[in-house]
Amino acid sequence: MKDFDPVTLAVATTVVLTINPSVPAQTVKELVALVKANPGKYNYASGGVGTPGHLAAELFRQSLGLDLVHVPFNSAGLAIGSVVAGHTPISFVAPVAAVPQVREGKLRTLAVTSKMRSLALPDVPTMAEASYPDIECDNWLAVLVPAGTPGDIITLLNRETVKIVALPDVKERLAKLGFEPVANSPDACAALLRTEIAKWAKVIRAAGIRADR
Repeated sequence: MKDFDPVTLAVATTVVLTINPSVPAQTVKELVALVKANPGKYNYASGGVGTPGHLAAELFRQSLGLDLVHVPFNSAGLAIGSVVAGHTPISFVAPVAAVPQVREGKLRTLAVTSKMRSLALPDVPTMAEASYPDIECDNWLAVLVPAGTPGDIITLLNRETVKIVALPDVKERLAKLGFEPVANSPDACAALLRTEIAKWAKVIRAAGIRADR
């Protein structure tokens, strides 16, 4: 917040909770019951320490008091590959990595963590719809500039970014990647940053997450 000035929240996506089809759960509630009945047995894959998938999973674990072990990979693709192979039964990753495997029937998707359903997975419920409204994680990308950047430059960048993400071909490409355009104001972006920093700082401290591991 000190080093950068916000331009806009450009796009947003979600985090997808997926499981290997061999896991005997059809819903989030069934998965929670399964994990609680088998403490220490289940682990989850993410695209790496501190990624949105990792943080969403930690919010899930902390909120429900689950005994789940994190298995970080160097990318969401590797994490999904581990779940497809059955080495790691659960994953929390971005749609771009999960959707192709879901469509081929290699993964079962139980929920998305965003406020709204994902355009990439319209039939998959949100965590709120699955009866867990406190587990919410929007995965987003913002445009920032160095602190002290002149206001007219920020205004110009904001205006052009808003135009770009609204272009039909850009929206189509974003949709295929599981992203939805947002393009809000600098003030709205700043408000979101403050809220997100406070929210995830609590999760990070509670989980003891560090950038070096």
